[in-house]
Amino acid sequence: MVTEGGVEQRARIRLLIADDQALVRGALAALLELEDDLEVVGTAADGAQAVREARALAPDVCLMDVQMPDVDGVEATCRVVEASPQTRVLIVTTFARPGYLRSALDAGASGFIVKDTPAERLADAVRRVHSGLRVLDPTLAEESLFDGANPLSERERQVLRLAADGRTAGAIAGEIYLSQGTVRNLLSAAIGKTGAQNRAQAARIAGDKGWI
Repeated sequence: MVTEGGVEQRARIRLLIADDQALVRGALAALLELEDDLEVVGTAADGAQAVREARALAPDVCLMDVQMPDVDGVEATCRVVEASPQTRVLIVTTFARPGYLRSALDAGASGFIVKDTPAERLADAVRRVHSGLRVLDPTLAEESLFDGANPLSERERQVLRLAADGRTAGAIAGEIYLSQGTVRNLLSAAIGKTGAQNRAQAARIAGDKGWI
């Protein structure tokens, strides 16, 4: 508590906003700064910068996007929690996918909401996360129960991400230092686990569910 003019005031919740789109960062900051109890102390344009800013600023809450260059929001969440244990991470993303929700929670996020959430609900989510509660988009939470956990191994996710860009098995093998036979086996396993007809469809299904 801070006393000003004899009136006890609640300390403001210090925020870090991480999003690769400058317009989104600015809009979120402007909206949240309208709240008397919220203060934006820093912004980051990618996951790596978010980790550095979290370590330097030790914010109360970090609002984190999912898809960012180099270090994505899920990996950045894990690193932020390690670098600044007192910081709680709230994922705020356009990509409403059950797989992202599960991955983010596994990485240590305290909340997951979508960007079209009304401003007052976003501010309330920040306060709830700061107080130690978990905040989840209700539709995504329900979908994640039915979709189940990500069935793909790390290697299967890796080859599917590369296959999604149109790379051949030979090109993938050369890039990740595996034999072509191993890559084909991984792709075949991923196709089976996603219920797809081919590698392109498997990559699309896995992407839609947030598994890759």
